[in-house]
Amino acid sequence: MTNPVLIKTIYINASPEVVWQYLVDKKKLGQWFHPAKSDADQLQAGNNYSLVGKDGGDICWGKVITAKEPTHLSYTFTHDHLKGVETLVEWELTAVDGGTQLKLTHTGFEKLSEGMFSMLVSHDKGWDEHLTRLRELS
Repeated sequence: MTNPVLIKTIYINASPEVVWQYLVDKKKLGQWFHPAKSDADQLQAGNNYSLVGKDGGDICWGKVITAKEPTHLSYTFTHDHLKGVETLVEWELTAVDGGTQLKLTHTGFEKLSEGMFSMLVSHDKGWDEHLTRLRELS
């Protein structure tokens, strides 16, 4: 397998403007994923960010590449299990009748020197769990 791509698409009963806030706002991000470490970690273009786990320690981090409210967000993404390899997470928000189509594309797993498939499986499962929580917030 070369250049594996994780793609998830869900539909949320809220406008793209509302869903956008759940992707970038420190407190709302923490309701379905992980909270930002500080107010400076709001997900805005050019910002570095760090998200924290329940113990307050960094769980994942990276740099925001694109933030075009309310339609597109992309950022580098890594954590300890990725051993310094930066992957790319992209979000596309599209208004649909009565809500939002939210598409997640996560790439870069081919950069792993070993354990690529297990990381792909782990992230596939993790995004399913997080996106289920996000959907339930609307």
